[in-house]
Order: sequence, then structure tokens, then C-alpha cells
Amino acid sequence: MFAPEVLGPAVDRLASLAGGGAALEFAIGTGRVAVPLAARGVPVSGVELSPWMVEQLRTKADEAAIPVVLGDMATTHVPGEYTLVYLVFNTISNLRTQAEQVKCFRNAARHLVPGGRFVVELGVPALRKLPPGQDAVVFRNDPGYVGVDVYDVLRQELVSHHFTFGDGRQARVGSGRFRYVWPAELDLMAQLAGFELESRHADWSGAEFTAESESHVSVYRL
Repeated sequence: MFAPEVLGPAVDRLASLAGGGAALEFAIGTGRVAVPLAARGVPVSGVELSPWMVEQLRTKADEAAIPVVLGDMATTHVPGEYTLVYLVFNTISNLRTQAEQVKCFRNAARHLVPGGRFVVELGVPALRKLPPGQDAVVFRNDPGYVGVDVYDVLRQELVSHHFTFGDGRQARVGSGRFRYVWPAELDLMAQLAGFELESRHADWSGAEFTAESESHVSVYRL
């Protein structure tokens, strides 16, 4: 996530989409994207649910440089007017109901000036990889690490399990629960909030989005 070849194109694209205005990051976290974006001259504010994340952000930028309001991205209001609101790295899936995800789009809309943009980076559910009777997909397998997604297709949820192995026989396990969203459903949420789809690419560099793409960067215009 922090590699220059991953982060650089994201910051370049967001700076361009801001168009000289201010940007608001939903779920700003530790500032992985916000700090380099602010360094590019884009005024950046944020919303973040976790005070511990904000503590880490404050080791990189103070409140004057990147203001942050504690709260959830579906309802929290941040003072100011913005030309860009953005969500990176599957964050909208942390909202685990459709109603909350729709509220997130509407919250983005109320922060934006007319013509402003809402950008969502999101993975494409890997359901095509599930044979009949199987509910899990190994999404990454590296030395010392295995990642497994377990799908509940009835509830449109998945649980991501992260297994990290050391030198012994034990592994550290971390898990997170999410609500996955198809691009078409995301587009309908956008329409309900007054947006239209402006562009969709497979990554931040502008690669073509195809049926084989594992993720997308979708730009909605108010």
C-alpha cells in the first residue's frame, strides 16, 4: 500500500481530480494518502472513526495541516466546501449494510460543490472463482502470509482472514468483516445521491476496466 508504484499514481490522480480545490478523505486513517496529497498543495481534511489512527496521523501532520473530525463516514459533517471527496482501498465495504453505504454517498454529496467529484476505490467480488459448494478464496499466498476471503452470498458479506506465520508452528490470525458491492450497485447508490458515473478504470494509472479486473477506481460527478 505504501510502495511508490502504488501510492504515486493514486496521489497524482486525486490531485488532478481536485482541480485546484480542497479534498476530503473519508476514513483518512494514518494519512497514507492524505499526507502526500497535502504535500502536493491540495488542502486536505478528513473523517476518521478511530482515534488511534488519528494519533498515528498526528506524528506526520498536525491539525492545522490536515484537520480531522472524529466520526463515521456515513453521517459525519466536516466544515468547508470541497471539489473532491474520496475513499480508498475498499473502505466503503466497512459499512456493512446497503443503507449505510447509500448514506455515505449522500454524505459525500452534501460536502461537494456543484460539479464536485466522489472517488471510490473498491475491489471486485471474486465470486467467479467460487466453484459450487465452495465459499472461500485464497486472495494472496506469500512466504509467511496467506489471505483468505470467505463469502456469504446470501447476505452479500465476506470475512477476510489474514494468517501470518513465523519460524514456529503457530500463526497470528486477524479477520475483518465487510459488505461487498458490485460496480452496478455502486452506480445506483451514486444516482440516489445525485451523482453520475464520470469514469471507471481498473487502477489509479487509468488501465481499462474489464471483466477480468480485480478492482476499480470509479469517479462520480455531482
